[in-house]
Amino acid sequence: VIQIAPIEQKRRANGVGWTKGRNVALKRLLGEGQPLESLTPADRKVCDCIKEEEDDWVYYAPRLEVDADCAIFHLIGHPLVLWNGSPVELIKAEPRVMVTRVKGGMRIALEPANWSNLPYKVREEGDKVYLYPYSEEHRKVGALLDKKGVKVPKQAESRVLETIAAIAPLITVHSEVGGDMEVDMERVDADGRLHLQLAPQGEGLGIQCRVKPLGDGGPSAYPGEGADSIFGEIDGKRVHARRDLAAERKLTDQLLSACPALDPEEWNWHLDDPEAALETLEALQEMDDQVLLEWPQGKAIRLARRRELGAMQLRVGAQQDWFALSGELALDDGQVLEMARLLELLEGSPGRFVRLGDSQYLSLSRELHKRLERLRGLQHKGRIHPLASGLLDEAAEGLEVISDSAWKKRLKRLREANQLQPEVPSTLQARLRDYQVDGFQWLARLAHWDAGACLADDMGLGKTVQTLAMLLHRAPDGPALVLAPTSVCANWLEEAARFAPTLNARLFGGGDRQAMLEEAGPLSLIICSYGLLQSEGEALAAVKWRTIVADEAQAFKNPQTKRSKAIMALSGEFRMITTGTPIENHLGELWNLFRFINPGLLGSREQFNQRFAYPIEQRDDKAARDQLKRLIRPFILRRIKSDVLEELPEKTEITHHVELSDEERVFYEALRRTALDRIAESGDDSPQDVRFRILAEITRLRRACCNPKLVVPDSGVASAKLQAFTEIVEELLENGHKALVFSQFVDHLKLVREWLDDRNIRYQYLDGSTPAKRRQQGVKAFQAGQGELFLISLKAGGAGLNLTAADYVIHLDPWWNPAVEDQASDRAHRIGQQRPVTIYRLVTRDTIEERIIALHHQKRDLADSLLSGADTGARMGVEEMMALLREG
Repeated sequence: VIQIAPIEQKRRANGVGWTKGRNVALKRLLGEGQPLESLTPADRKVCDCIKEEEDDWVYYAPRLEVDADCAIFHLIGHPLVLWNGSPVELIKAEPRVMVTRVKGGMRIALEPANWSNLPYKVREEGDKVYLYPYSEEHRKVGALLDKKGVKVPKQAESRVLETIAAIAPLITVHSEVGGDMEVDMERVDADGRLHLQLAPQGEGLGIQCRVKPLGDGGPSAYPGEGADSIFGEIDGKRVHARRDLAAERKLTDQLLSACPALDPEEWNWHLDDPEAALETLEALQEMDDQVLLEWPQGKAIRLARRRELGAMQLRVGAQQDWFALSGELALDDGQVLEMARLLELLEGSPGRFVRLGDSQYLSLSRELHKRLERLRGLQHKGRIHPLASGLLDEAAEGLEVISDSAWKKRLKRLREANQLQPEVPSTLQARLRDYQVDGFQWLARLAHWDAGACLADDMGLGKTVQTLAMLLHRAPDGPALVLAPTSVCANWLEEAARFAPTLNARLFGGGDRQAMLEEAGPLSLIICSYGLLQSEGEALAAVKWRTIVADEAQAFKNPQTKRSKAIMALSGEFRMITTGTPIENHLGELWNLFRFINPGLLGSREQFNQRFAYPIEQRDDKAARDQLKRLIRPFILRRIKSDVLEELPEKTEITHHVELSDEERVFYEALRRTALDRIAESGDDSPQDVRFRILAEITRLRRACCNPKLVVPDSGVASAKLQAFTEIVEELLENGHKALVFSQFVDHLKLVREWLDDRNIRYQYLDGSTPAKRRQQGVKAFQAGQGELFLISLKAGGAGLNLTAADYVIHLDPWWNPAVEDQASDRAHRIGQQRPVTIYRLVTRDTIEERIIALHHQKRDLADSLLSGADTGARMGVEEMMALLREG
């Protein structure tokens, strides 16, 4: 006895999987009490089979029951059927008489046999349940045959054929005999095509594959399986046909080859993935007369013929300072789809299949889909930035393009720039390496194209000398401005005097600043600190600079700062930035840098966040990342040392784990628990205040890892990290090595200085308060051999220094972004270094420092993910920050 009961399942609280489910009162299915809002049309057909109790069925509600004989047929193909608690697919099958050859004769049997009183037979096979409806004719035939069938001797074969002929109008017969014998039946050609019964199922597609040798009105069979002779009745006539089983199997192989989403072990498929379903449907349509597609009445999915590149037309024309982009795609019957609407539909459609309406899709060729995705990433509300013209030209290749003279002029300028091969200025007093010549020419091409540039070479590859070559190239036509951190300005003055002596390089600061700006002209180079830019921004903005260079451009990564606002107000024909870390923490920094070199290219901050930052950082959206990468790639040049400097010595990086003493471990754990308690007390604070509180507690723990005295000066707890540092330094000094020592905490360096002073170890020192002149003196002294160690605060001395006298680098504490540490390490590992360089990172075990090092894998680094395709790290949220504080 089959019993059917409705149950209701819900998503589990964690969002993964479903609950076991609970029975639903039948009266709810009839609209009484609390209604069920999730009923589908298929569910409602089953509900129509609920009736007042008439037989001895199990009661689900007083006088209500589900008529199983009625409902079970409505569950065929239903996507949510459970059988003995497990999900299954209920499939309608056909009983048949099988005549097979056996030793000494033939066997006639009804498959499957049905000896129950039910009007159907159910057979379970794995996750599929087959339902065989039994008519009165089936019962009559079955009554003549036992469960195993009837064996007939060979000499009675003619009588068997007569029997087949008699029952063929009543029931399907598959036979291994009779195909070549004369019988009182019309012989017809077997239809060897595959009949595919398709039905939309949710967002996917259900498919059943059969052959119907006698046509639509005749019996069905699985392709290539069963007997080769088949008998039946068509339009009142008894007919039989001989199947070509080998041809059916060959056609099945072609089907499976054309539709890789179909499991070759099955004949009934359910494709849950909409993209796979539409891909399969398109492939089936292309098989033409080899397959017949059968849809339920009114349930067909309409898939328009695939559109190729030639069906798309683009129109490009000047619109103020931008270009307007529009177009249309030719559809069937002379219809067209406007490009704006097409791109809008594409955004919400699965892959290359565009949903035009309910059960109606437009198929795009893979190449056209790829081009449209590129266009979608380049345009914003039908407008294209002039600097995206090259990318648009690439995306439009093969499409019909109608453009105006302004667009053609723009492309001509681009082609001229690409063909430009400028000579390195003869006045440059340096012999550039090949990759440096390439860098100079790349800068010159972008300048010719009126585009800004980001020279993001690895530290130590000579960004300064490449930039000086560019400044000399443009110097005859007007003045140039170089902006740099205060600590680097003196280095720029020295490098200009050394490599570009024909430039009139002057440090903007002392004397009559206004007069200096008024006198600036061809061959003039003004070098200004970012700090002075903030106070002298108006005066600097009044000058029409031929070239503006922003060195160590991460200095104005925050768009909210006065420094950023001042640099955006400057007027320069060609703007370029140099930085080894275009992104230190999040994509918003990249947006601000591009706002300086190529204003508008990445849209407003809000547009950028919506199109790129949020999808990439929060969802790891590969498509958004690829679009952004494609958009910025023409304007960023990044080479790493391993790619261009074969002669650079080896670099070895060592994470040196430091074990805290028992006393120090207790001290650290008490601080950690106190931090969690303080944060818990800030529950009513604003999200921003909570974030600041968490950052403060994190910093406190990081300082405790360095030395307990940095948190509690009179704690008396010894520092395991200082002890580890002592052992490393003593060994280095015994073997004649020199080292750079970095820390982000100046007071940590102070404790190290006290230790060095006690032991009369010579060293140089640099932090953010060190005057520029003293800074340069310290660098020269260290390079000349005066001092075994150079203590440097990470943020103040991580850039703009050449310290190749050192062959060891020691990072006393890990920084959030490994790119900043790498930049600091490259003070020693750069052009001019002759010895292998070893880098130590001191990390206390089982502390917040280890968790920060774990983050390095995600953040090494955000810039590289856009430039080389690596995974993208994300901005840290409050929960991630809290994870750093929790145990384990």
